[in-house]
Amino acid sequence: MTVPPAIAHGVQQIQEWLKELRDNAGLSDEAEALSVLRNVLHQLRDRLTPDEAIELGAQLPVIVRGLYYEGWRPSRTPQKVRTKQAFLDEVTTKMLPRRLPPESVVKDVFALVAHHCDPGEVGDVIAQLPSEIKALWPETARTFKART
Repeated sequence: MTVPPAIAHGVQQIQEWLKELRDNAGLSDEAEALSVLRNVLHQLRDRLTPDEAIELGAQLPVIVRGLYYEGWRPSRTPQKVRTKQAFLDEVTTKMLPRRLPPESVVKDVFALVAHHCDPGEVGDVIAQLPSEIKALWPETARTFKART
């Protein structure tokens, strides 16, 4: 069976994202990276307006996009999480039984998204977040709009 080029490219992209996240976050393997990526993206997605969540989703590689939209209920968003600690607590709960440092894995996933997605779109995402959660993004992503 021949794999269609779009699917082969999607597999290559998710492998690149997972390897980059594994290496940057010091995770044990790609399975752990997949769990972290899914959980952090879900927490981020659920804090955005549906329109902004869709715009961010359009920036993601096809297989990452599938993970991102998995289980999404747009009518229940955006969820109001105002503090960094509340956001990190949600990430921690969703990652159980894995016990990873939530702040560092969130920062690593946000850095991955900022590295691979359009800086303007990332800036739009950051603009919707409370200041404490904005601070989890790389400085270059937070200041892109002001620099352009």
